[in-house]
Amino acid sequence: MSNPLAGKEILLGVSGSIAAYKAVELASRLTKQGAIVSTILTDSAVKFVNPISFQSVTGQKAYIEADLWGSEGHVTHIGLGHKADFFAIAPASANTIAKLANGIADNLLTVTAIACHCPMLIAPAMDAGMFDHVATQSNVAILKERGVHFSGPMPGHLASGLVGVGRMSEPQDIHARIRYLLSKSGPLTGKKIMVTAGGTQEAIDPVRRITNRSSGKQGVAIAQAAADAGAEVTLIIAPHYLCLPDGIKIIDVVSAAEMHTAVMQHIPAQDVLIMSAAVADFRPIENETKIKKGKGIPQLVLEQTEDILLAVHQQKQKDNLDLKVIGFAAESDHLLEHASQKVQSKGLDMIVANDISKPNVGFSGDTNQVSLVLADGTIENYPLMQKSEVADLILQKIALWSS
Repeated sequence: MSNPLAGKEILLGVSGSIAAYKAVELASRLTKQGAIVSTILTDSAVKFVNPISFQSVTGQKAYIEADLWGSEGHVTHIGLGHKADFFAIAPASANTIAKLANGIADNLLTVTAIACHCPMLIAPAMDAGMFDHVATQSNVAILKERGVHFSGPMPGHLASGLVGVGRMSEPQDIHARIRYLLSKSGPLTGKKIMVTAGGTQEAIDPVRRITNRSSGKQGVAIAQAAADAGAEVTLIIAPHYLCLPDGIKIIDVVSAAEMHTAVMQHIPAQDVLIMSAAVADFRPIENETKIKKGKGIPQLVLEQTEDILLAVHQQKQKDNLDLKVIGFAAESDHLLEHASQKVQSKGLDMIVANDISKPNVGFSGDTNQVSLVLADGTIENYPLMQKSEVADLILQKIALWSS
């Protein structure tokens, strides 16, 4: 699957706000993802951040007001506007938002906005009470009616020392939003893909739980790749500490039973299910009160958890669901043998198998080494790679099935 940011011409407008320094990080993130980022700073923005900062992280020119009347003359804004694939303004002051809503084009940023015909995202930033003011709210409503996208603003402590709604969204959130908006014409547009991720936690008593080492990174990478390809993504995820993709439906669960319920509830509407979560095979019979250590070492009695993939297979057969199902097999021995058995017993279209006894494979890390076992018995072995690359492999298979 292609990265929706790669090679895209992105204009980043920066208006006067103390949050202007955050725009440098945003420009850096977009550039690292392969975008070509040109920056336009208003006169007010230059008082907060130096244009050289943007040029340093993007390798592209950072335009200032003087460039409107410089050597390129009045056509600067036309050239910038016509080549742009996306225009983000972050931070956007109340003044800039008002100008955009009312068609006022009195500086390089706003005149370029008038010349643009690409998608636009605005990340407002202003002090307490300014965003909630009736005039600002009216201007925001006008821009939304025209199809302009917004990110934030967020509540929090502001430059004045007051607390209110006005903080610019964090650069990683704006970056994720832009990435999502640019993915909407991908090869899996219109497809509904559900992904499970993370390791379930099973209660021992009201305080303690047992779990596994799964971080959820592989599942989140798959969800991101699916969103990048234009799919409508549902992510069912166990407790985690990860930054999740923008524009997808998130369902938080804790236990195997909760994940089973969520999966079964949503599979009728899906085209593809990718079960990358590490679901507990057993759970303790829970104690209703906290186990006290003074009573000696407790003996835990285990019971089997729900077999989600088997339940999905049975539901597919019962309701004749047109659903592709991909499972995962994390094994420490006889990898391909166990994976092939699981493909047949669970009625899978494909299984992603990895040997967790190998270094840098599987849990917690950013790399994985997998074999893809298909329903027809075909086995494809791959070298160690980034989990994002593994996610791309899986989505490429789905795209072939959908073509």
